[in-house]
Amino acid sequence: QLQLVESGGGLVQAGGSLRLSCAASTRTFSRYAMGWFRQATGKEREFVACMSSGSTIVYYGDSVKGRFTISRDNVNNTVYLQMNSLKPEDTAVYSCAAYTGGGSLYAIRNYDYWGQGTQVTVSS
Repeated sequence: QLQLVESGGGLVQAGGSLRLSCAASTRTFSRYAMGWFRQATGKEREFVACMSSGSTIVYYGDSVKGRFTISRDNVNNTVYLQMNSLKPEDTAVYSCAAYTGGGSLYAIRNYDYWGQGTQVTVSS
């Protein structure tokens, strides 16, 4: 069973930066494409970014392109999300997830393993 644990969330002023981490419990981490999603209060979960197992394919949601960067360390079984130029509308619970196949890397339904999430709050 793959377990994912996020860290690095917190309170930051608009224009600031945070780096989220997601540590995986499995030695087979390198086989999984990984994604980051977020959910703001009262809104649906939203795709943020994803990276293929070999780091050759990377996608970003339109609202974070140019500001967020996803990366991974397959030796330490960790995926990161560097968030720069943060805006109040980035406030949400951010979760990492492991892609288990079935189609689009953008689609939440194709991710079967999820972390508990970490809160990011951006003040204006």
